[in-house]
Amino acid sequence: MSAENPMMLSCALPPSRDVVRYARHAEMLGYERVWLYDSPALYGDIWLALGRIAEATTTIGLGTGVAVPSLRHPMVTASAIAAVEDLAPGRLVAAFGTGFTARRAMGKLPMRWADLAEYVVQLRELLAGNTVDVDGAACQMIHSPGFAPARPIDVPLLLAPIGPKGFGVAREIADGVVLAELPSEPPDERWRFRALLATGTILEPGDDHATARVRDALEPYFGTGYHAVWQWSAEAVDDMPGGREWRARIENERPESQRHLAVHEGHLVAVTERDRPLVEAAGPGLLQTGWTGDAQSFRDRLTAARDSGVNEVILTMAGPGVERELELFAEAREVSL
Repeated sequence: MSAENPMMLSCALPPSRDVVRYARHAEMLGYERVWLYDSPALYGDIWLALGRIAEATTTIGLGTGVAVPSLRHPMVTASAIAAVEDLAPGRLVAAFGTGFTARRAMGKLPMRWADLAEYVVQLRELLAGNTVDVDGAACQMIHSPGFAPARPIDVPLLLAPIGPKGFGVAREIADGVVLAELPSEPPDERWRFRALLATGTILEPGDDHATARVRDALEPYFGTGYHAVWQWSAEAVDDMPGGREWRARIENERPESQRHLAVHEGHLVAVTERDRPLVEAAGPGLLQTGWTGDAQSFRDRLTAARDSGVNEVILTMAGPGVERELELFAEAREVSL
């Protein structure tokens, strides 16, 4: 990375009892921001966790990565944003998505982009202090002094776009984007935030697919790949190694109306007994997960991301060794500065 165009390095975590400890470690290591997942069926409450981190840290940025509008009335989200902004002025960014995991884990389809856009526009107006019509009723932040910052509350609002519709909405209303993969064309330069999610681990000399730390870091992501494919098309997992047997276990375990509960259990954080045969059979293929590689390959990927218009990489952390993973990525990145 060049000094003139540095790449911000952040991390993403699920809300848990340990999240404050991880956030403080990330702050000590110089990470730009800690982003939290929003999936109530799987993790703790995102806003409660952000409040805990805000009080326990002093400099690290905070982000929703990503919040799901349909889970909360716009006023509830506006009040939550105000509370975190009051605790940590200028440190919060709020990103929103259609809820592919959060809603699927509750048996619902992702939100429509039109509904998400309406929500974010309403939220922006509420934070500005304006009166907004929500579901046919007038709403406004009428908090008294001491209960929320004075309006307007200037917290950047981002989107996690997928497909042409998502990117179209983001260009119209978002201050930035959180991307799941490298963009095929440079992101809109008007976006202040152009963040990219990345998974994987740094391989140290002697590490391979059987190394305990490597397995702990990668196995939850590897299993999650099957969860995602199953959601798009349950039969499609039959073409993946061990997929047919994995699907049969789920279908034998749960009736059709409850299978999403079995599929998403442990999503991004643990390997369930039904997922265990998949990761055991992966062998060296486990090392193909995300950005896994040595420190130089990580630096090369950071450069490629920067050259594609990304200005922040969000490393998603899994397994019991989060603090060590944070250290490895920070050390690899420092060499490139």
